[in-house]
Amino acid sequence: MFKPLVQGLRWLGHRGTPAVAASAFLGMALPPLSSLVRPYVEEAIFCLLVLAFLRVAPIDVLARLRRPKLVLLAVVWMMLAIPLALGFTVKGLGILETTPAIGVALFLVTAAPPIMSAPAFVSLLGLNGGLSLALLIVAMLATPVTAPFIGEVILGDALPIDSLSLAVRLVGLLIATAGLAWVIRHIAGPDRIVSWKSEIDGLSVVLLFFFAVAVMDGVAESFLSRPLLTIGVVVIAFAIALSQMGVTLLIFRATASEDAFVLAHAVGNRNMGLIVAALGGAVPDLAWLFFGLGQLPIYLLPLFLRPVARRIARQSAAALSANAHSSGQ
Repeated sequence: MFKPLVQGLRWLGHRGTPAVAASAFLGMALPPLSSLVRPYVEEAIFCLLVLAFLRVAPIDVLARLRRPKLVLLAVVWMMLAIPLALGFTVKGLGILETTPAIGVALFLVTAAPPIMSAPAFVSLLGLNGGLSLALLIVAMLATPVTAPFIGEVILGDALPIDSLSLAVRLVGLLIATAGLAWVIRHIAGPDRIVSWKSEIDGLSVVLLFFFAVAVMDGVAESFLSRPLLTIGVVVIAFAIALSQMGVTLLIFRATASEDAFVLAHAVGNRNMGLIVAALGGAVPDLAWLFFGLGQLPIYLLPLFLRPVARRIARQSAAALSANAHSSGQ
């Protein structure tokens, strides 16, 4: 009875990046479903994080956390340097005085940690998700400290955040998802988890589609009623994502190419939903539109970056093979 379902998940897993890209457009094309699935966004995020912990071998994450220098530098760069630089730039230009909603949108896209599905995306691209998951964990733990500080710098008292409740929620989420993934891994066994790679990737695609349908609420209507504004927001969303990724690649160019790519992906794809939830959904309409359209780079860029990621993966595999060969001699 479950064989067709398993085969379907495996099929999706083998076509992860194009399937994820298609789900973003399907999300916009199915507005009636948004109101039905939107209340379950948190559950979808929870399941995505469980799959991220499950998909990445614990030894890969521990190896990164035992040598935390790169992760800590990336967190400082991502959670403090970028939002402060952009925040001071926008304030200096006087944009916040005329359009405060732009400041809120900027806060969403720079103060947030990586998307919870970042390790899943990295795995779909064929790269090791250990660094991505390690960065996600440390950045999420740092968010209750850094986000209120960035909000005060950019927006002042206009954007209050209950950092204590956010901290408790984040820590609880990490403990719950990591614990559940550990239980599943313990029951199934590491070898079986490895053999389920494609099925786990396929389930990630399904959850990402579910999330896309929920957050695209109102986007299709905006394209019809305000096409120029909506297209402009799309362009800005891609520009910000690509800029953050490009500068990160430049800053971390001295590291291994795979590590630099993984860091750039994390920095360019932020979990804006986490900040929106912390604000109780109380964001201006323009910022909410940016939040919805800001998912497009997250869903579409992996498709365009897949050839680059595959080349990097081959180079990393060749380097490991060469090192193993030299060590054997």
